[in-house]
Amino acid sequence: MHRHPLPVPPPPDDLLHVTRLFDALREPLRVNLLLQLTLGEHTVTALVEALHLPQSTVSRHLAVLRHAHLVTSRRDGLHMHYRLADAHLVTLLQEAFSHAQHARLALPDHPVAEATPGSVH
Repeated sequence: MHRHPLPVPPPPDDLLHVTRLFDALREPLRVNLLLQLTLGEHTVTALVEALHLPQSTVSRHLAVLRHAHLVTSRRDGLHMHYRLADAHLVTLLQEAFSHAQHARLALPDHPVAEATPGSVH
């Protein structure tokens, strides 16, 4: 995946977007929903079955994710289908869970190449 420059300071609109993204991810259920969607598009019914939760709970949290532009939806008859808004979310989740694993197992950090201004490694 292409890595975009990391602006410091960030444009105000980008800072607001990132803040809303992390705010939407503060609930573990929402992270679980995104993890399910890394496997591909799912109906609400499939997500309810996978997570063993009431449909109203799943739908409520999907609405938050949709409002935060983390998932998109489409209607097919009576069924709503959800998918991740973009591939960057997969990378974000991978990095977050790698970070958690390192913290949980007290693993050393990975070597980092010399950073250049405005770049992400």
